[in-house]
Amino acid sequence: MLGLMINHIEQKELEYLIKRELDEILFDLDDNRIDNLVKGAMKERYKILFQLLRRVANERECIRYMPKRRTQSE
Repeated sequence: MLGLMINHIEQKELEYLIKRELDEILFDLDDNRIDNLVKGAMKERYKILFQLLRRVANERECIRYMPKRRTQSE
C-alpha cells in the first residue's frame, strides 16, 4: 500500500488527466480497426484508471465513467 499527499490543485489535475485518458480509451474501443486482443488490454487499463479516478474524484464525477456491465451476449 502506498500513500500520497497532494493539495487540492494537484488533485484536480490528476482527476483531469485520468478523465482524459478514460475518454481516449472509450473513443478507441469504438474503433473497428483495433484488434480485439488490444481492446482487451485497453479494457483492463480502463478498469485500473477508473479505480484511480474513484480515489481522487467525487461520486458524481465517477458515475459518467462507470464501466458498463457485461451482458450475456458478450
